[in-house]
This record gives sequence, C-alpha cells and structure tokens, in this order.
Amino acid sequence: MHPTTAQAAEPARTEDSRDRGSATPASGRTDPRSTEPRTSRTADSRTRNGIITVLSRDPLTRPHAVRNDAVLAACVAVLGLALALLTDDGRRPDALGWVLLLAAHVPLAWRRRRPLPVLLAVLAAVVPYHALDNHHGAPVAATLVVLYTVAATGTPRRTLLIGTAVIGTTLTVNALTNPDGFTELVRITGWVVAVLFLGLDVRYYRQYVAAIVERAERAERTREEEARRRVAEERLRMARDLHDLLAHSITLIGVQTSVAAHVLAADPDRLDRAAVAKALDDIAGTCRTARGELRATLEVLRDSGGPEDARGPLAGLDGLPDLVGAARLAGARVEHRVRVAEPVPPAVGAAAYRVVQEALTNVVRHAGPEPVVRVDVSDRDGVLHIGVTDDGTGPDPAGTPGFGLVGMRERARSVGGTLEAGPREGGGFRVTAVLPLTDATREGRAR
Repeated sequence: MHPTTAQAAEPARTEDSRDRGSATPASGRTDPRSTEPRTSRTADSRTRNGIITVLSRDPLTRPHAVRNDAVLAACVAVLGLALALLTDDGRRPDALGWVLLLAAHVPLAWRRRRPLPVLLAVLAAVVPYHALDNHHGAPVAATLVVLYTVAATGTPRRTLLIGTAVIGTTLTVNALTNPDGFTELVRITGWVVAVLFLGLDVRYYRQYVAAIVERAERAERTREEEARRRVAEERLRMARDLHDLLAHSITLIGVQTSVAAHVLAADPDRLDRAAVAKALDDIAGTCRTARGELRATLEVLRDSGGPEDARGPLAGLDGLPDLVGAARLAGARVEHRVRVAEPVPPAVGAAAYRVVQEALTNVVRHAGPEPVVRVDVSDRDGVLHIGVTDDGTGPDPAGTPGFGLVGMRERARSVGGTLEAGPREGGGFRVTAVLPLTDATREGRAR
C-alpha cells in the first residue's frame, strides 16, 4: 500500500480497533484483518477519485505539463526503440531511420502547449520513416499520442479535418510501400479513428465536468449573495424598528419631562404634586412600553433555536389606540378613526403601525404646542389607506433632516405600497400611505 494511503487509513484502523476492544474487553486484542475491508475501500476510493481528477483536468492548464510530457516522450521513445530492435529484424531501421524515429518522439514534450505544430513535426519525421520501409510499428505509439492530444484539445471540426488528412496520408504511404497489405490498411485506419474518438470523448467529458463545476460555483455565489441580501434586509428592518421605537419613546419622555419641569418651576410655593406625579407616571409608562417593544425587537438576536425568520410578535392596527393615547399625553389633540372590515395581514399591519407611530412622533416634535391631529385608517378595494394630518407649524426647513420620512417610505415599499408626505396648503403637515392587501402581501410578504 502507498504510504499516504496507509497513513490515511490508520485513524480508521485505530478507531475500529478501539471500538472492538471495548466491545470484547476479555480478549484485550482485535483481529487486524477486521480493518482490511475499510482500508481497501479507502484505497479504491482514492484511486477512483485520482483517475477522475486526472481525466477532468484541463490539459492546457495542468501543472508541470512540459516536464510530464517530456517523461511521456521518453517512455514512448523507449517503447519505439524496443519494438524496432526486438521485432521484425528484416525491417530494422538504418542510420537515417533511427534518426527519424528519435526525431518523431522529441516534439511530444510540447504536445499540450502546441498540439498542431507538434503533430506536423511528428508527421514530418514519420512519413519519410515509413516511406523508407522501416519498421512500421515503432512510431505508432508516438503518432497515436499526438493524434489523441489534437482531438482532446481541439474542436470537432478541426479533429475531423486532421483525421481525414492523417488517414489519407497513411493510406498513400501504405499503398506505396505495401500495396497488398489490405489488413494492415484497415488496422491502421481503425486505430486512427479510435484514438480520435477517444480524444473527442475525453474533451466532451472535461467540458461536462467544467460545466458542472461552474454551475456549482454559481449556485454557491448565489447562495452567498442571497445570504448577504437577507442580512442587509434584516439589518435595515431592525434599524427602522429601533429608530421608530426610540424616536417615539424619547420624544414622549422629553415632552413629559418638560411638563414636569414646567410644573416644578412655574410656582414653587404652590407645587402641584398631582401634576408632577402624573407626568412622572407617564414617563414610567412610556419607559415600560419602550422596554417591552425593544425586547420584542431584539429577541430575534438571542433566539438561535427558533425559525430562521423569527421576528417576534409584530405590532398591528390594534396598537393604534396606545399611540393615540401617548400622543395625547404629550399635548396633541388627536382624533382617529379605524374603518377596517377584513383582517389585515401582519406585515401590512406592522407597516401601518410604524407609519402612524412615526407620523405622530413628528407631530409631537415639530408641530408646536397642542396641535390638532387627525388619523384615518380605512380599507377600500383591497387597499389600506392611511392618513395623518395636523395643523401645526411643521418641521424647521433649516434643521438637520432625519430618517423618519425615509423610514416611512421604506416601510410602505416593503409591502408593495407608496407613501407621500409634505406640507398642507392651509398649514400643517400631511402623511398619506397606500398599502395593498393582495395575495402576495397576505402570504409572501407577511412571512
């Protein structure tokens, strides 16, 4: 056995012996022949894989091509010389024949780098060799090797033309040197055709393996790109959730803190303890709500044993009253109507919830003191319509733009909808969104 194969099989032998020893502790020994089938299978597998690898490898990119071809040329030359010396003494080559025979083998060292020039060089030596009626079997191996190389590295059309030319030349030379040798003529033609077909078959096999490898690599790249895309989408989704949650909660906490500070500073001698306690209770309630939503949002990062797309419970239209109540605590006068007859898919409900949440957050932050806000949610013709309008002053044009409007548009696009936002003609700000309730939204986008 080859040392590498023996080393590869040694762990299997040791493990198998240990297992058998533990099963029969009384004997203390195992039969070394018990590992022979496994070792034999390993050696056969390695040999089979090695043969497949050699046949599948592109001959033009194979490492050490010139060195290996030089060794092959030397071996074929030794075979040709042995045939010329040991068989058919009546046609043993003369001095010129020996030179031509050796010259026919030298170009084989570059057969894969330059197959056509090598073929021409071999034929240039072989044709006069046969014309001089030397030993005809000695250069056959070199001719077959170069013909196989041309067929395995060229196109079928080129192989057909070269095969026709070689067979025609062979027939011509054979007709001049041995006119009565019909059997020899058929044998030579059969060998040439067989070698050419073998080269073509190997060429097609290599192309087939290369196509399989390319498809596998392309599928691997596609899987990696899909994984990166899903990671990017998940990161974007979590960034939107965290932005909406934190912006809404921090805005409410800021407003409620301002209320408590105003009560404390307005008339220190006549402190309204009830108002201060209510403001602090509102802050605590906002913190509890934000903590719960934050836990649900980040739960997917900790849940390693659940489904791949587990996202925890999604907020929906049933959470709109809580948003309205929080906005009212912050000083806004909110009127809301929800007219939805059919159940809304979870993804659409979550998108609608976040759109209304961000719109109310912007109202509290930018609309000024005690704005009037109208929230209208309704479904018509398989589409969910959302409208949030206020009569406030609107955002400061000179201020730094945030990610609120961008996030709302991304929310709408994630379920195939659209969103528009901008100032109203009579003052204030308007946000309108249209979210489709199609089968794709109900099934595919809801997952």
